[in-house]
Amino acid sequence: MAQTAGGSGMSFLKIGFGARNIAMGDLGVVGVNDLTALNYNPALLSQYQSPQLMLTYNQSIQDMSTQLVGASFSLFGLPLAFGLNSTSIKDIEIRTQPGDPQSTFSAHYLFGSLSTGFKLFGDLSAGFTVKYLYENLFSDQSQGWAFDIGLSYQNIIKGMDIGASIKNLGSVDELRNVKTELPTDARLGISYLMPFKSIKSDVSFIGGVQKYLETDDIHFHVGGEFFYDELIAIRLGYMSGYESKGLTTGLGLYWEGINFDYAFTPYSYGLGSSHTISLMYSF
Repeated sequence: MAQTAGGSGMSFLKIGFGARNIAMGDLGVVGVNDLTALNYNPALLSQYQSPQLMLTYNQSIQDMSTQLVGASFSLFGLPLAFGLNSTSIKDIEIRTQPGDPQSTFSAHYLFGSLSTGFKLFGDLSAGFTVKYLYENLFSDQSQGWAFDIGLSYQNIIKGMDIGASIKNLGSVDELRNVKTELPTDARLGISYLMPFKSIKSDVSFIGGVQKYLETDDIHFHVGGEFFYDELIAIRLGYMSGYESKGLTTGLGLYWEGINFDYAFTPYSYGLGSSHTISLMYSF
């Protein structure tokens, strides 16, 4: 999480938004049909249908926890979405010599965002997000601004969409004279939805590529969802190129405008696992 010379800081910006997306491989630039698009590809907000409110809690490794709040609404005919991420890491040890730690402290990170999406022409949409960033690490603080841009093209053929985005363009203040580079992130993806009316089900597939611009590695994401009778969903995903994680899975339950989603991400090397729970209400 901490800023490092020549590397990227504000790593909490890499945390996924919504258990459904995380369970399907955390690509998110396509195949998103709700307000969580604000974190991946704001162009998808152009598909706005009704106001939504979402709460997400993520418990990850190294005592890191994240609370996410999202809301979508329409103002003067323009779809808008608000997002808030609060991430903390507790009991970070302070050591100046071998032996027991002298003390502990907590690190806190936050962003608040406002997003919109709009039709350009036909099935081509664009979107834009502005984010305020804040970091508190021991006795030091840093803040700044970042921007996301996205494009979406629906129904290249029936049921198939493509999307692209660039996230975290911007800068933050130095943290104790150390300059940070934000984790600027480029993504490209494709999704395909196949309805099976005979069994009252939909099957969705997504796939795509992701690259953090400050690194040389490239990540591939794939995922799928089986959605039965607009009631229950089973999901599976995979992310390549990460040293300690790859597989993701989860499920969703839907009832009268209420969505409950869960995602599970196991880590290797004995690091444990990450659990994400989301609750969304569509008005």
